[in-house]
Amino acid sequence: MNREFYYNEREIDLAEQKSIYQAAKKIVLARTLTFMAALISFAAGHDGYSYGYIGSIILLMIFVRLVYAHDENRNRQEFLKSRLAVVNSYITRAKGTWRKRSNDGSIYLKNERPQDVDLHIFGPGSIFQYICAARTKLGRDRLAQALSPDPPDFSAAKSRQRGVKEILQRPRLSLDLEAYARLMPNNHDTAALIESVETELPPTSKIYLLRFLSLPLFLISCLAAWKGLIDWYAVGIVPFFSFAVALAMLSRTSEYLKPLQIISKELRLYYLIFLRLETTDFSSKKLKAIRNALTEDYSAAQSLKVLGLFLDFVNARKNPVVFLIGNAFFLVDFFCVALFKNMRKILAEHLRKWLDAWAEAEVLMSLASIGQTRNTYCFPKLLTDKNPVIEVKRLKSILIADDKAVENDINLKAGTVIITGANMSGKTTWLRTLAGSVILAYAGAPVCAESFSVSPMHIFTSIRVNDDIGQGLSTFYAELLRIKSMIEFSEKKLPMLVCVDEIFRGTNSEERIIGAREAILRLTEDFIITLITTHDFELCDMAEKFPDKISNAHFDMQYVGDEIKFDFKLKEGRCRTTNAKYLLRMAGILRDYSPDWKKKIREDADHAK
Repeated sequence: MNREFYYNEREIDLAEQKSIYQAAKKIVLARTLTFMAALISFAAGHDGYSYGYIGSIILLMIFVRLVYAHDENRNRQEFLKSRLAVVNSYITRAKGTWRKRSNDGSIYLKNERPQDVDLHIFGPGSIFQYICAARTKLGRDRLAQALSPDPPDFSAAKSRQRGVKEILQRPRLSLDLEAYARLMPNNHDTAALIESVETELPPTSKIYLLRFLSLPLFLISCLAAWKGLIDWYAVGIVPFFSFAVALAMLSRTSEYLKPLQIISKELRLYYLIFLRLETTDFSSKKLKAIRNALTEDYSAAQSLKVLGLFLDFVNARKNPVVFLIGNAFFLVDFFCVALFKNMRKILAEHLRKWLDAWAEAEVLMSLASIGQTRNTYCFPKLLTDKNPVIEVKRLKSILIADDKAVENDINLKAGTVIITGANMSGKTTWLRTLAGSVILAYAGAPVCAESFSVSPMHIFTSIRVNDDIGQGLSTFYAELLRIKSMIEFSEKKLPMLVCVDEIFRGTNSEERIIGAREAILRLTEDFIITLITTHDFELCDMAEKFPDKISNAHFDMQYVGDEIKFDFKLKEGRCRTTNAKYLLRMAGILRDYSPDWKKKIREDADHAK
């Protein structure tokens, strides 16, 4: 991560924000003075000064321009505020203080997919919470789909990977797009808009053809009155009739124009987002496809710009004076319906495609956030090997701050690794780090490593297992069901990555060891990489009986003075130290009346080594 870049961007935005605020004060003052001057000039014209009216008209034109400038200033203020929030979100993630981010993806947790909780994919303090840059519901849904424990089509994953790489090369583009999107409602759902646009409405009745007759009939009646053929009071019949018809059809007209009200607040933002994407010269196929989706047949940005101008006119109808005059003389409501019917055809054909393209862009920006917030990252090499392979160098957890996370190396092929280690030594964190990084690799994201190679595998986990009182399941039985599902899936002989933490912890040690040995044998296959953590050193003996299939690894600890020190580094071989007694005594649970109990524990540990 180029942290200096984000600090510089923040300073630039803060400086512009200050300048914008000062300009806003000047515009307000100028607008007030101009309006007062226009009133004085108009009064002067009324008093007989020949140039008074002309001056008032000029001043009013200046006033209107100042109103427009104030609106532009306010929009820029909102954008800068949003952009600063986005910049700060990158900085907080780089610092490791990101856990208060609003969207943690808890809604995507699935009971039938325990990997979501086991690997912290969704929920508080999760990978989703860390990386999500999507503002729309569609973008978040698609990001959640990408974070799957099942291997994707690697050609699609590589294409997305190249798109993420290009996003990383354009950090300002990403910041601007996120800033525009952040001005939308949180979890903005476009489903209602798409449905309203694509739903067929009944054809307009022939009464809407009156829009072509209203003004001509009024002009003809005026001409007839001028010629003396009819009285002047009769001229008002046509406007009165037109207004009455428009009023009678108001509910029907509102139904036709309903989609405009759904998108009214976000229309300008989508226009700015699409315009930025359309005018950027991308090189990756993924981003080119996004741009092509926005420009094929019709320009999404230009279509929304025209629609925005039309929406401004439609909203102007809400003014009683505009509604009265517009419909009395022109039947503008009927013209609005006719024009929107034509626009609606374009929207019905393309809107879903445009919003899908933006959702995919949100996914790419989310995945790129890893490279934008971490010092060490790489794009995984997605192997096509039929047999499972994982080769990792200097891998860190994305959920731990860069300066605190400990890196580890590992090379894995089919077989089982039994991992032992004292409490809090890093066994569970390592399982989550490795398997979670594989899921990120499958999504097309960079991972926090110097190098990372992985083949397609189905990921299974048994890490955070809880009982279920409602279904009468104990912790032990719940874990049995997890292990059973892994064994049953293995019958398909598809590549698998299996991560089991403290296997069968919910039962007594004698039966746990018996069950664990059998489960390990069932999950040791030529197409499975199995990682098992345990405190039962007896399981380590399996590596001696099956040296070609099973190996040992461990996390170590040391006693330094009166403290336990962990290096969180994965090492070969079995663990020789424990710390449960030490922790029990430190917590005041296990009493030892000997004044040298800490020294005794250290001596026991040294003896075990």
